[in-house]
Amino acid sequence: MNIVIYNEYRHERTEPACAEVYPNGIHAVLADFLKKGIDCNIKTFCIDDVNEKMTDEVLNDTDVILWWGHMAHNEVTDETAKRVADHVNKGMGAIFLHSGHHSKPFRLLMGTAPNLSWTHNGFKEIIWTIDTTHPVAQGIPPYFELPMEEVYGEPFDIPAPDALVFIGWYSSGHVFRSGCAFKRGRGKIFYFQPGHETYPTYKNETVQKVILNAVNWVNPAIEKGQVNSGIDVEPIIK
Repeated sequence: MNIVIYNEYRHERTEPACAEVYPNGIHAVLADFLKKGIDCNIKTFCIDDVNEKMTDEVLNDTDVILWWGHMAHNEVTDETAKRVADHVNKGMGAIFLHSGHHSKPFRLLMGTAPNLSWTHNGFKEIIWTIDTTHPVAQGIPPYFELPMEEVYGEPFDIPAPDALVFIGWYSSGHVFRSGCAFKRGRGKIFYFQPGHETYPTYKNETVQKVILNAVNWVNPAIEKGQVNSGIDVEPIIK
């Protein structure tokens, strides 16, 4: 599987609290557990090179893209965002993480803002598995806890997901659609909420399992394998 990781990589270089948790960047942690869990090739991009180097040629060879952004959404050009969205519609899988909900590609694919309620204050989050039959939920317990996460709360301005896999509840009382699955054109999308830059969320084994499941689910090669199964069929019209 060919995977592209876009991590803005701005917080880790400017904020000591983030650098302490992710000294080599969020993308390094994501790449590490992906390589351990999946037979894959990984390319990484950050805000410094995404507009120049994330070309059609790169995306043509990409099965799945993971996208984490926060403070530099507007520095991603409209052309780059459209390029990513177009490739998703053509079949490339996409996973948007945490504040990637406000990224330009996600907005294009959702057709909404998509705004939400939030607070910088950290609270304990319990993530409940709602759709236990969904492939992203396989091997995930009925619920799991994160001791501290940035609060995202409803209303979340997105279209109704094709599947709501996880719901988050915070000790602050907020609730949030934390794991949402979509299909756009020929591509699959998974949005996963946990992952604030100052908390070690991506080092949590259950969070890693969710992301690994999501990568496998959005991977277009799975469906390509089903279609190109080598079974001979008779033509409908002779």
